[in-house]
Amino acid sequence: MSLAAATAATTLAARATTTAAGSHGFLSPTGVEIAFLLVGLVTFGAAIVTVTTKQLVHAALWLVVALGGLAVEYLLLTAEFIAWVQVLIYVGSVVVLLLFGLMLTRAPIGRSPDADSGNRWAALTVAVAAAAALVWVVVDAFRTTWVDLAGPAAGSTEVTGASLFQNWVLPFEALSVLLLAALVGAIVLSRKTKSSEKEGAC
Repeated sequence: MSLAAATAATTLAARATTTAAGSHGFLSPTGVEIAFLLVGLVTFGAAIVTVTTKQLVHAALWLVVALGGLAVEYLLLTAEFIAWVQVLIYVGSVVVLLLFGLMLTRAPIGRSPDADSGNRWAALTVAVAAAAALVWVVVDAFRTTWVDLAGPAAGSTEVTGASLFQNWVLPFEALSVLLLAALVGAIVLSRKTKSSEKEGAC
């Protein structure tokens, strides 16, 4: 009787191990993983069109699609707080500011030959190198980490705030200072340009 019980326990353990391994395997993707892949392909395509089109307005609109796709990816990873920050700040502020800038500067609506600087191959080389470095860093950092999509939300406001202001508060504040320095530098450079134009006019 004890041998039969041991055999049954071993069989159940083997089945549980097989089920656990199959649930995280690449040959049996879940619906969330398939949706993540499809949205990622759409986002990648929108990003490619954004940097290759010669119409500025179309580039801004495709940028909205790319940033919205990233927000959907965050939602699929149960990081709803980061997803809504992506929508509110990038889609709702940065892209709207970009569109207002295009309207105020009276940018051409149709095709603009000046949109191509001629450095396409150099830009492509830098983009591929940056993407390869980013993929390598992410894979090396999260090689054995699994995101449990069925478990508690790991990207909620409480969890993200605790991680940000406990573990990453110094880099967060340093980034804020860098952004402020960039803003002040842009203001100083614009004032110098205006003053030089006035002197040239006189």
